[in-house]
Amino acid sequence: MTKVVFMGTPDFSVPVLQRLLEEKYDVIAVVTQPDRPVGRKKVLTPPPVKVEALKHNIPVYQPEKIRQSEELKTIISLNPDIIVTAAFGQILPKELLDAPKYGCVNVHASLLPELRGGAPIHYSILQGKEKTGITIMYMAEKLDAGDIISVAEVKIEEEDTVGTLHDKLSVVGSDLLAETLPKLLAGEIIPIPQKDEEATFAPNLKRSDEKIDWSTSGEEVYNKIRGLNPWPVAFTLYQGKVMKVWAGKKVAKTEEAAPGTIVEITDQGPVIATGNDTYIQLTEVQPAGKKKMDIGQFLRGAGSKMQVNEVLGVTNEEN
Repeated sequence: MTKVVFMGTPDFSVPVLQRLLEEKYDVIAVVTQPDRPVGRKKVLTPPPVKVEALKHNIPVYQPEKIRQSEELKTIISLNPDIIVTAAFGQILPKELLDAPKYGCVNVHASLLPELRGGAPIHYSILQGKEKTGITIMYMAEKLDAGDIISVAEVKIEEEDTVGTLHDKLSVVGSDLLAETLPKLLAGEIIPIPQKDEEATFAPNLKRSDEKIDWSTSGEEVYNKIRGLNPWPVAFTLYQGKVMKVWAGKKVAKTEEAAPGTIVEITDQGPVIATGNDTYIQLTEVQPAGKKKMDIGQFLRGAGSKMQVNEVLGVTNEEN
């Protein structure tokens, strides 16, 4: 049996690990990020990959930084035939990349060299792309820059959120890996170098990336809302307080209004002006200190005093 060390952390990685086990690869160890505090109560929580590994009694290693760690020496000493990574979250050092007989391969959620980095699924929607996909590549010391082994495209639907696209790509990634590994191990694949000059990047999101800029086009606002749903979730300011915007829809309007202005309030939700004639109707929101709610609940409760001509995205002093 081919001995595999699997390295991954979030939900995206779990189907990939499961598929390796289903295909009867000998997963001798799993490497993942350390347990982290989660939620308001900061409960120490294991990564999803660790939870899955322990179900199968696979040894788990959790170095804060794999480079120059004791775990690095241990992993190399296991003498794996191949290392498979999927959203592990760290660049591997050269001594680890060189250790396995068949190298280190990564399941990456974009059509490389597009969207190298930690948030490719988010950016594929944020940038309004019509397609994305999975690239399986050899790992290199440079971020997501290794030679391409295999690729599968996935269409991005108009209604896709980062959550729905994440789930599709996770399945496609596990399927593509299952198809690719036997050919790779048999020496039947000729990898293709990436064109660095065509590379684009998808860095991890910052808090400032989550705020809706109503002066951008309605299409961009719509993409931001669905490209951050269900995490980390786009937000605006309503009456000077943060209000998360979970969902909305595009509405064509001809009247002119300053971006962020509420131009209409109907049972289907308030309609907000943007930087062009595609306005956004809010359909699911989360006011400060409240749970996520559909727009009907909002308008009957926290938003009952919302008025036409109010402006979202500004402080009370500006409104």
